[in-house]
Amino acid sequence: MLKFVKNHMETIDGVATYPMISLLIFFVFFTILFWWVFTASKAHIKEMGELPLDNDNQQNI
Repeated sequence: MLKFVKNHMETIDGVATYPMISLLIFFVFFTILFWWVFTASKAHIKEMGELPLDNDNQQNI
């Protein structure tokens, strides 16, 4: 099975660029996430953290 995939991937022109694009997307996403975590207001983070425990927003079923 792996030989089939490897041989098939070698026939695609420019296939070496796909891992680089994936790495770039991964790096950019986590860099932005890291930046957001350190710049987000502490009050907002605390509010979001307590949201699942808030009994006032539950619907009466």
